Amino acid sequence: MLTRKGKYGLKALVYLAKLPAGQLAFVNEIARANNIPKKFLDAILGELRNAGFVQSRKGKEGGYRLARPATEIKVGHVVRVLDGPLAPFPCASRTRYEPCEDCDEATCQVRHMMLEVRHAIAEVLDKTSLAEMGDIVGITEESEQKLHA
Repeated sequence: MLTRKGKYGLKALVYLAKLPAGQLAFVNEIARANNIPKKFLDAILGELRNAGFVQSRKGKEGGYRLARPATEIKVGHVVRVLDGPLAPFPCASRTRYEPCEDCDEATCQVRHMMLEVRHAIAEVLDKTSLAEMGDIVGITEESEQKLHA
């Protein structure tokens, strides 16, 4: 499950992705626009900077911006950095696999189902970039309007 940390991090990155190239945004600005507690966002942006997703500059002319184009940042990578593995259980994880103590992996139907869940989640998140994620909102709203027409 995506935590608030992961959700807020993605919201902040999408916000930065929509800025003109090279423009910086203050933490207060990002927090206010996305209804994120500033102190929590400070910590999240620090992790995103350490992972190479954002760059920061201190001072009066400071702020945050994406470290590379939004088309090159995959949502799955961001989620793994902020929230850890995509798998619902460690026995279904590719990055942090741990065997279960209470079952036989070869015959455990729950594990096999969770492997499918993990694969489906990874398939969507690993092929979607921040740029595409920013475009999804317009597409989703348009689709819903057509459904209700």
